[in-house]
Amino acid sequence: MTTLAGHREHTAPIDLLNALRTARAAGGDALAATLDEHGLHALDGGRNNDVFAWTAAPSPTCIKLFLKSDRQRVEREWHGLAHAAGLGIAPEPLWLDEDLEQPALGMTLLPGSPILDVLDPASAIKSLAKTTRALQSVPLKEPLANLERVDSIGRYIARLTDVWPGQLADAADDPQTPEMLALLHRWENSGDAELLAQPVPHVYSRGDANLLNWLQNGESTYVADFEFSGFSDVAVDAADHIEHISARVVPDNIWTSAEADLGVTPGNRARFEAARRTIALRWLAVLWKQRTKRVEEFTALHERVRVLQG
Repeated sequence: MTTLAGHREHTAPIDLLNALRTARAAGGDALAATLDEHGLHALDGGRNNDVFAWTAAPSPTCIKLFLKSDRQRVEREWHGLAHAAGLGIAPEPLWLDEDLEQPALGMTLLPGSPILDVLDPASAIKSLAKTTRALQSVPLKEPLANLERVDSIGRYIARLTDVWPGQLADAADDPQTPEMLALLHRWENSGDAELLAQPVPHVYSRGDANLLNWLQNGESTYVADFEFSGFSDVAVDAADHIEHISARVVPDNIWTSAEADLGVTPGNRARFEAARRTIALRWLAVLWKQRTKRVEEFTALHERVRVLQG
């Protein structure tokens, strides 16, 4: 069990965690009964992990039960929360139970409602930008200083250069394939990948721009889910906020008005625009695999990529 230096020590509830692990393996009624017995209820999110609100704890606690992965997600989340500690915009880390198969992390439970539910999206996005810049302003420390965010711009580029071409080749008879190849070749010839490979100063990044992770409580904006944490740069993360697939519900004029708040300047605009085109094309590649099930989203993003490519 690990606690953070400088924080009041909290002890991991080992018996509860072992009960959760056993119940999760059994599933169904066993898990429901365990949650009820211990005053827990499941929360949305967490990707491939399980997240629970523990309201019967001495103070409301969020428990994240991980499935061990090769992306250091547990360590990334723990150190990401430590990076944000004291800013008042993220959960405060409490304890880390380093079980070899199903590690768990305890943190304070955030208040608020999903940011997508607020009545004033312009102020919500401005607040999101302010929170992002606050996280970036804290100097990077090890190990995050040497851990690139999981969904890095390099990873996006690799998906477009190493993965999607093969998938398109396997679907040569699909009527959408020629247009997808045209967009891909235009991107390949644009110089965007080469520009984005140039070295720039690093800042902290949560690594995940999904708007589902953001909560609004009055005038305060909070953010959760730090398991993709690492380093990135200001221009790429600004582009990632704007071109993330969840961002499409926010009108473009609101995102445009928030560009400066996200750190976009004349000096990094070329990199920002290259990142936008790359990230949007990457999401088109994701939706292309689901083009017959998510027709409306795919069609809208197809047009967006065309516009971004000019």
